[in-house]
Amino acid sequence: MAKQTGIIKLKGTIGGISFYKTGDGHLAREKGGVDKSRIQNDPAFQRTRENGSEFGRAGKGGKIIRDAIRVLLQNAKDKRVVSRLTKTLVAITKTDAVNERGLRTLQDGNLSLLERFEFNLNGKLGATLFAAYAKAFDRVTGEATLTIAAFSPTIRIAAPAGTTHFKIVMGGTELDFETETSTFESEETAILPYAAADTAPILLTAPLTANSVLPVAQVLGIEFYQEVNGQMYALKNGAYNALAMATVDAP
Repeated sequence: MAKQTGIIKLKGTIGGISFYKTGDGHLAREKGGVDKSRIQNDPAFQRTRENGSEFGRAGKGGKIIRDAIRVLLQNAKDKRVVSRLTKTLVAITKTDAVNERGLRTLQDGNLSLLERFEFNLNGKLGATLFAAYAKAFDRVTGEATLTIAAFSPTIRIAAPAGTTHFKIVMGGTELDFETETSTFESEETAILPYAAADTAPILLTAPLTANSVLPVAQVLGIEFYQEVNGQMYALKNGAYNALAMATVDAP
Protein backbone atom coordinates (compact mmCIF):
# COMPACT_ATOMS: atom_id res chain seq x y z
CA MET A 1 0.00 0.00 0.00
CA ALA A 2 1.41 3.37 -1.03
CA LYS A 3 0.22 6.92 -0.42
CA GLN A 4 -0.47 9.25 -3.32
CA THR A 5 1.23 12.64 -3.22
CA GLY A 6 1.16 15.61 -5.55
CA ILE A 7 -1.58 17.84 -6.88
CA ILE A 8 -3.46 15.27 -8.99
CA LYS A 9 -5.07 12.39 -7.07
CA LEU A 10 -6.13 9.32 -9.06
CA LYS A 11 -9.08 6.97 -8.64
CA GLY A 12 -9.54 3.69 -10.48
CA THR A 13 -7.12 1.12 -11.90
CA ILE A 14 -4.19 1.77 -14.22
CA GLY A 15 -1.72 -0.91 -15.28
CA GLY A 16 -2.63 -3.24 -12.45
CA ILE A 17 -2.41 -0.50 -9.81
CA SER A 18 -5.60 0.48 -7.95
CA PHE A 19 -5.95 4.09 -6.81
CA TYR A 20 -8.53 4.88 -4.12
CA LYS A 21 -9.42 7.26 -1.27
CA THR A 22 -9.80 6.33 2.41
CA GLY A 23 -9.97 8.19 5.69
CA ASP A 24 -6.15 8.08 5.68
CA GLY A 25 -5.92 9.89 2.36
CA HIS A 26 -5.40 8.88 -1.28
CA LEU A 27 -3.73 5.46 -1.52
CA ALA A 28 -2.51 3.06 -4.19
CA ARG A 29 -1.90 -0.68 -4.23
CA GLU A 30 -1.21 -3.44 -6.70
CA LYS A 31 -4.29 -5.23 -7.92
CA GLY A 32 -4.28 -8.91 -7.06
CA GLY A 33 -5.78 -11.64 -4.91
CA VAL A 34 -7.44 -14.98 -5.45
CA ASP A 35 -10.20 -15.36 -8.04
CA LYS A 36 -13.64 -14.85 -6.49
CA SER A 37 -15.12 -18.09 -7.88
CA ARG A 38 -12.27 -20.08 -6.37
CA ILE A 39 -12.90 -18.59 -2.93
CA GLN A 40 -16.60 -19.45 -3.27
CA ASN A 41 -16.07 -23.08 -4.35
CA ASP A 42 -12.58 -24.40 -3.57
CA PRO A 43 -12.56 -26.64 -0.44
CA ALA A 44 -9.19 -25.09 0.44
CA PHE A 45 -11.00 -21.83 1.15
CA GLN A 46 -13.63 -23.29 3.48
CA ARG A 47 -12.25 -21.35 6.45
CA THR A 48 -12.18 -18.18 4.38
CA ARG A 49 -15.86 -18.62 3.51
CA GLU A 50 -16.72 -19.26 7.16
CA ASN A 51 -14.83 -16.16 8.29
CA GLY A 52 -16.44 -14.11 5.54
CA SER A 53 -19.91 -15.25 6.53
CA GLU A 54 -19.41 -14.30 10.17
CA PHE A 55 -17.74 -11.02 9.27
CA GLY A 56 -20.72 -10.14 7.09
CA ARG A 57 -23.11 -11.01 9.91
CA ALA A 58 -21.15 -8.77 12.28
CA GLY A 59 -21.20 -5.96 9.72
CA LYS A 60 -24.99 -6.17 9.45
CA GLY A 61 -25.25 -6.20 13.23
CA GLY A 62 -23.20 -3.04 13.41
CA LYS A 63 -25.51 -1.31 10.96
CA ILE A 64 -28.53 -2.35 13.04
CA ILE A 65 -26.97 -0.80 16.15
CA ARG A 66 -25.89 2.38 14.37
CA ASP A 67 -29.28 2.83 12.74
CA ALA A 68 -31.04 2.23 16.06
CA ILE A 69 -29.14 4.97 17.93
CA ARG A 70 -28.62 7.27 14.94
CA VAL A 71 -30.41 10.21 16.58
CA LEU A 72 -27.65 10.29 19.21
CA LEU A 73 -24.81 8.82 17.16
CA GLN A 74 -24.95 11.56 14.54
CA ASN A 75 -23.82 14.00 17.25
CA ALA A 76 -20.99 11.86 18.66
CA LYS A 77 -18.92 9.61 16.41
CA ASP A 78 -15.46 9.34 14.90
CA LYS A 79 -14.59 8.42 11.34
CA ARG A 80 -13.58 4.85 12.25
CA VAL A 81 -16.60 3.94 14.37
CA VAL A 82 -17.92 1.53 11.72
CA SER A 83 -14.75 -0.55 11.55
CA ARG A 84 -14.20 -0.44 15.31
CA LEU A 85 -17.75 -1.55 16.03
CA THR A 86 -17.52 -4.34 13.46
CA LYS A 87 -14.29 -5.60 15.06
CA THR A 88 -16.00 -5.80 18.45
CA LEU A 89 -19.01 -7.59 16.96
CA VAL A 90 -16.78 -10.12 15.20
CA ALA A 91 -15.24 -10.89 18.59
CA ILE A 92 -18.74 -11.32 20.05
CA THR A 93 -19.71 -13.68 17.22
CA LYS A 94 -16.72 -15.86 18.05
CA THR A 95 -18.02 -16.34 21.62
CA ASP A 96 -21.13 -18.15 20.31
CA ALA A 97 -20.89 -21.65 21.81
CA VAL A 98 -24.19 -22.82 20.27
CA ASN A 99 -23.66 -22.76 16.50
CA GLU A 100 -20.83 -24.25 14.46
CA ARG A 101 -18.10 -22.16 12.86
CA GLY A 102 -19.41 -20.09 9.95
CA LEU A 103 -22.94 -20.06 11.39
CA ARG A 104 -22.20 -18.32 14.71
CA THR A 105 -24.42 -15.34 15.49
CA LEU A 106 -24.41 -12.18 17.59
CA GLN A 107 -27.54 -13.07 19.53
CA ASP A 108 -25.93 -16.30 20.73
CA GLY A 109 -22.64 -14.60 21.60
CA ASN A 110 -21.55 -12.65 24.67
CA LEU A 111 -23.10 -9.26 23.93
CA SER A 112 -21.79 -7.85 27.21
CA LEU A 113 -18.49 -7.32 25.35
CA LEU A 114 -20.20 -4.27 23.85
CA GLU A 115 -20.38 -2.55 27.23
CA ARG A 116 -18.21 0.57 27.51
CA PHE A 117 -17.75 0.73 23.73
CA GLU A 118 -16.89 4.33 22.85
CA PHE A 119 -18.49 5.68 19.69
CA ASN A 120 -16.21 8.73 19.55
CA LEU A 121 -12.52 8.27 20.33
CA ASN A 122 -12.06 12.05 20.06
CA GLY A 123 -14.29 12.47 23.11
CA LYS A 124 -14.51 9.36 25.28
CA LEU A 125 -17.26 9.26 27.87
CA GLY A 126 -14.90 7.49 30.26
CA ALA A 127 -12.52 10.46 30.10
CA THR A 128 -15.23 13.14 30.11
CA LEU A 129 -17.97 12.41 32.66
CA PHE A 130 -16.75 11.73 36.21
CA ALA A 131 -20.04 12.11 38.05
CA ALA A 132 -21.24 8.83 39.54
CA TYR A 133 -24.30 7.47 37.76
CA ALA A 134 -26.55 4.44 38.05
CA LYS A 135 -28.10 2.74 35.03
CA ALA A 136 -30.78 0.08 35.11
CA PHE A 137 -33.07 -1.88 32.83
CA ASP A 138 -36.22 -3.58 34.06
CA ARG A 139 -37.10 -6.29 31.53
CA VAL A 140 -40.56 -6.79 33.04
CA THR A 141 -41.63 -3.15 32.61
CA GLY A 142 -39.30 -2.44 29.68
CA GLU A 143 -38.01 0.71 31.37
CA ALA A 144 -34.38 1.77 30.99
CA THR A 145 -33.29 4.44 33.48
CA LEU A 146 -30.29 6.60 34.29
CA THR A 147 -29.85 8.50 37.56
CA ILE A 148 -27.12 11.00 38.48
CA ALA A 149 -26.93 12.72 41.87
CA ALA A 150 -26.41 16.49 41.95
CA PHE A 151 -22.86 17.41 40.90
CA SER A 152 -20.67 20.38 39.99
CA PRO A 153 -20.17 20.40 36.19
CA THR A 154 -16.77 22.12 36.26
CA ILE A 155 -15.49 19.49 38.71
CA ARG A 156 -17.16 16.36 37.32
CA ILE A 157 -17.04 17.05 33.57
CA ALA A 158 -13.82 17.42 31.58
CA ALA A 159 -15.21 19.74 28.92
CA PRO A 160 -13.30 20.94 25.84
CA ALA A 161 -12.10 24.54 25.72
CA GLY A 162 -14.86 26.98 24.79
CA THR A 163 -17.68 25.05 26.46
CA THR A 164 -20.36 27.20 28.07
CA HIS A 165 -23.17 24.62 28.28
CA PHE A 166 -23.78 20.86 28.04
CA LYS A 167 -26.52 18.26 28.19
CA ILE A 168 -26.69 14.59 29.18
CA VAL A 169 -28.41 12.16 26.79
CA MET A 170 -29.53 8.58 27.29
CA GLY A 171 -31.14 6.08 24.94
CA GLY A 172 -32.38 2.51 25.04
CA THR A 173 -32.81 0.16 22.10
CA GLU A 174 -34.14 -3.35 21.47
CA LEU A 175 -32.03 -5.13 18.87
CA ASP A 176 -33.39 -7.91 16.68
CA PHE A 177 -30.38 -9.21 14.75
CA GLU A 178 -32.38 -11.97 13.06
CA THR A 179 -34.98 -9.69 11.44
CA GLU A 180 -32.52 -6.76 11.23
CA THR A 181 -34.90 -4.41 13.04
CA SER A 182 -34.80 -2.33 16.22
CA THR A 183 -36.78 0.04 18.41
CA PHE A 184 -35.37 3.10 20.16
CA GLU A 185 -36.40 5.58 22.84
CA SER A 186 -34.37 8.37 24.42
CA GLU A 187 -34.49 11.24 26.88
CA GLU A 188 -32.14 14.12 27.56
CA THR A 189 -31.66 16.90 30.06
CA ALA A 190 -32.16 20.53 29.19
CA ILE A 191 -29.06 22.38 28.01
CA LEU A 192 -27.33 23.16 31.31
CA PRO A 193 -24.70 25.78 32.17
CA TYR A 194 -21.14 24.53 32.51
CA ALA A 195 -20.54 26.15 35.89
CA ALA A 196 -19.37 25.39 39.42
CA ALA A 197 -22.86 25.34 40.95
CA ASP A 198 -24.39 21.90 41.43
CA THR A 199 -26.96 20.62 38.97
CA ALA A 200 -30.27 19.25 40.13
CA PRO A 201 -30.41 15.42 40.41
CA ILE A 202 -30.90 13.86 36.97
CA LEU A 203 -33.34 11.08 36.08
CA LEU A 204 -33.67 9.97 32.46
CA THR A 205 -36.05 7.24 31.27
CA ALA A 206 -36.44 5.32 28.02
CA PRO A 207 -39.63 3.20 27.89
CA LEU A 208 -39.16 0.05 25.80
CA THR A 209 -41.30 -3.05 25.24
CA ALA A 210 -42.41 -4.80 28.42
CA ASN A 211 -41.23 -8.41 28.73
CA SER A 212 -39.14 -8.13 25.58
CA VAL A 213 -37.27 -11.29 24.51
CA LEU A 214 -34.65 -9.29 22.60
CA PRO A 215 -31.24 -7.94 23.62
CA VAL A 216 -31.51 -4.40 24.97
CA ALA A 217 -28.68 -1.86 24.85
CA GLN A 218 -28.47 1.40 26.76
CA VAL A 219 -26.24 4.27 25.61
CA LEU A 220 -25.15 7.33 27.57
CA GLY A 221 -23.65 10.51 26.21
CA ILE A 222 -22.81 14.16 26.76
CA GLU A 223 -23.00 16.99 24.24
CA PHE A 224 -21.20 20.33 24.48
CA TYR A 225 -22.35 23.79 23.43
CA GLN A 226 -21.06 27.33 23.18
CA GLU A 227 -23.40 30.23 23.71
CA VAL A 228 -22.91 33.14 21.31
CA ASN A 229 -25.23 36.16 21.46
CA GLY A 230 -27.90 34.15 23.20
CA GLN A 231 -27.78 31.24 20.70
CA MET A 232 -26.50 27.73 21.44
CA TYR A 233 -24.09 26.17 18.97
CA ALA A 234 -22.73 22.63 19.02
CA LEU A 235 -19.12 23.11 20.12
CA LYS A 236 -16.73 22.44 17.21
CA ASN A 237 -19.66 20.79 15.38
CA GLY A 238 -19.85 18.11 18.06
CA ALA A 239 -16.31 16.83 17.49
CA TYR A 240 -15.78 16.22 21.23
CA ASN A 241 -19.23 14.96 22.16
CA ALA A 242 -19.11 11.62 23.96
CA LEU A 243 -21.34 8.57 23.55
CA ALA A 244 -20.73 5.10 24.96
CA MET A 245 -22.52 1.80 25.44
CA ALA A 246 -23.53 1.91 29.10
CA THR A 247 -24.97 -1.59 29.37
CA VAL A 248 -26.30 -4.52 27.36
CA ASP A 249 -29.00 -6.80 28.75
CA ALA A 250 -29.54 -10.14 27.00
CA PRO A 251 -32.62 -12.27 27.79
